[in-house]
Amino acid sequence: MSRVASIDCGTNSIRLLVADLPADGIGDLTDIDRRMEIVRLGQGVDRTGRLAPEAIERTRVALDRYAGRIRELGAERVRMVATSATRDASNAGEFRDMVRATLGVPPEVITGRQEAELSFTGAVRGLPVGGYVVVDIGGGSTEFVAGTTTVESAISVDIGCVRMTERHLSGNPPTPEQIEAATADIETAVDKALSVVGGMGDATLVGVAGTVTTIAAITLGLSEYQPERIHHSRMSTADIERVVADLLAMTYEQRSALPVMHPGRADVIGAGGLILRTILNRAGVTELVASEHDILDGIAWSLA
Repeated sequence: MSRVASIDCGTNSIRLLVADLPADGIGDLTDIDRRMEIVRLGQGVDRTGRLAPEAIERTRVALDRYAGRIRELGAERVRMVATSATRDASNAGEFRDMVRATLGVPPEVITGRQEAELSFTGAVRGLPVGGYVVVDIGGGSTEFVAGTTTVESAISVDIGCVRMTERHLSGNPPTPEQIEAATADIETAVDKALSVVGGMGDATLVGVAGTVTTIAAITLGLSEYQPERIHHSRMSTADIERVVADLLAMTYEQRSALPVMHPGRADVIGAGGLILRTILNRAGVTELVASEHDILDGIAWSLA
């Protein structure tokens, strides 16, 4: 076994996984520590094109805690990737300098294609051999990737829960007009993505990341967030549409009161749900498999 640490820094959250990899590369990761903090690194990036100083500082504070935990647990190798917000920001160099000073290694600002491939690796490992389309709904972008045991096609499109909230859904709750405008924006991007991955065919749709897993928790009626119940659970399109409609009709305060809702997700979950609902409808599928394993696991496996 070798112990590795992976960090995924997205538009909304920064996450850490410290895990032991099997020596022969066969089998599962053994989680040692898995944690997430909402830092909203992509605050305002869609509007300004720059990372806000306070967002960089929030990320630094969380990353400093992660660096201490990595040292404490004795990880031999560390890989940190940064995704949509840092791809889009004109001052990404300030962010890279901060990471190098705090963590001791530079972040890799990966492309949307690389992000999709890592998400696919993490999501499908442990599932039966077959055809899959994995969707990773992030804060700034959403990745679509199709394949079997390896990636066959992938695309990243600039729709994410933070980006769509800031661009369209300012109401509390959002107005029908705001929802309609967001939906039109999302549909254009989803149709483009599905044309690249070749549609669904006989493939199984797998959803990863916080929007999907939170909606799964609500659909399952959980009184607290339980990853083991959510992982590989199946949700019908009808159930997801019902939950998303409820979320969009709620105020921020009502969403925050849901027992499975992370405090940093309550203001953007409506937009995330709208993206998910649109994907299901445009893809013409009746079911979604939720996965707790995603890009974070793919980063860890890349260190094998």
